[in-house]
Amino acid sequence: MRIFGAAPVVLTAMLAYAQSLPVEPKFEVASVKRADRCEFNSSIDPASVTLSGVPLKAVLMEAFQVRTDQIEGPAWLDADCVEISAKIPAGARRDQVPAMLLSLLRERFRLAARIETRSRPGYALVVDKDGPKFKEDNAGKSFMGARPAGSQVFGFAGNGRFKGAVTMAQFASVLSRRGYGPVQDLTGLTSKYDIDLSWTPDPAFEPGRGNDAASASSPAASLFTALRESLGLRLERRNVQVEAVVIERIERVPTDN
Repeated sequence: MRIFGAAPVVLTAMLAYAQSLPVEPKFEVASVKRADRCEFNSSIDPASVTLSGVPLKAVLMEAFQVRTDQIEGPAWLDADCVEISAKIPAGARRDQVPAMLLSLLRERFRLAARIETRSRPGYALVVDKDGPKFKEDNAGKSFMGARPAGSQVFGFAGNGRFKGAVTMAQFASVLSRRGYGPVQDLTGLTSKYDIDLSWTPDPAFEPGRGNDAASASSPAASLFTALRESLGLRLERRNVQVEAVVIERIERVPTDN
């Protein structure tokens, strides 16, 4: 069990980069206050973060990079909304924003939390019987555009489409966010790979993202079929290990700006 409070916070597969930083990333300046109403407006660009009328739970999800079902805390986290306007330091990376939000939550909301492992119904991402049908990523080639070696490209996800240069753990995380439940990487594949996948969203799991299921022969088949036919991967229904963020303390009213 890991406990978060005064010490710098690192969540597995999300803030691993922070382990090598001499100091925890922080916003240059930030204004935080309770919102009069919930509007669910957010904007993150290279210079600033603006969250207008966003539920505090959604801020926690962005800070820890987890799904809503991975946050365990008081019920008011869904109803209490906040206004956050923060300036990102010059030269900071976009992937440092979660750590900055986490630092802000600890300083202004006195956040203390711990990570616990839960066993929950979900899916295991495994290699199908005929093996994988994708290649290791090469940063010098054009799959996601030429880029420096070691750079991180997560790709993009749209309505039944994902294209990116990712590890299998990252890809499992993408699948987890599609509404089918938690997905755990059990492929045993450890490199970064070029993934290009199209499927027809199932409205029962992905509401608002699709209407009609495609046939198995369609290039946009169901997610389960597309994974097998296009990538040589399979989702197996089973209990999986999921990390849960357990909120031990969080104030409803932030400290003054």
